[in-house]
Amino acid sequence: MIIDTNVYVGQWPFRRLPGSALPELIAKLQSHGVTEAWAGSFEGVLQEDVAGVNERLAAACHGSGSGLLIPFGTVNPALPDWRDDLRRCHEEHKMPGIRLHPSYHGYTLDDPRFAELLLLAAERSVAVQVVLNMEDERTQHPLAAVKEVNTLPLLRLIFKTKGLRLMIQNRKREPSGKLLGRLSYAGEVYFDFAMLEGVGAIPKLLKEIPSDRLLFGSHHPFFYFESALLKVKEAGLNESQENAILSENASLILGP
Repeated sequence: MIIDTNVYVGQWPFRRLPGSALPELIAKLQSHGVTEAWAGSFEGVLQEDVAGVNERLAAACHGSGSGLLIPFGTVNPALPDWRDDLRRCHEEHKMPGIRLHPSYHGYTLDDPRFAELLLLAAERSVAVQVVLNMEDERTQHPLAAVKEVNTLPLLRLIFKTKGLRLMIQNRKREPSGKLLGRLSYAGEVYFDFAMLEGVGAIPKLLKEIPSDRLLFGSHHPFFYFESALLKVKEAGLNESQENAILSENASLILGP
């Protein structure tokens, strides 16, 4: 059983991704035993009509009929109506979480609006995913070149925001220093490994964070789903660790 915490619905605006059509996406996930996939919208990365983006995402996920896709809405605190977007995600679309793209939306994690967003999400018991990257900088369109989000400001915010459930996605840099460990022990903070490259990516990460804070995330269809699966298989984990990463840790975040 696998819970994939990092998939996307729709079309990436800069190139066509094989397998991104909704029936193909669902078939691929189901073929590998995925029972639940937390889905954001590619449209949410660049479009400013966030309400429309979230409405279409909810319709796509709920209308798939399989119950596989769990919608995680877009909220952009740099836009005027972001508080209402958060409200609609929670109250109207019944989304258990939101997915943020700070580098594409033009704000940093020390922005007061971001701090307020975390607080309001925690009050609503809405989980928050912060995406550090969408693609390798070497393949970015020259007019949309963005750097990895700096997560250092999160340390202060996590301590101040009670009830926050936070996921950090698509970290590209190799684990270094003690920041990841400090974040994981500061509060309920989780990480995926979709963008970590090289042999032994997961064991290296587990030297910094406990295994109960690591989530399976494929970043599919941007990345091949099999790439994430191979990282788990080659990690040399024991059965308990593997089950925790594949599904058990994620199941505790959203509950039954």
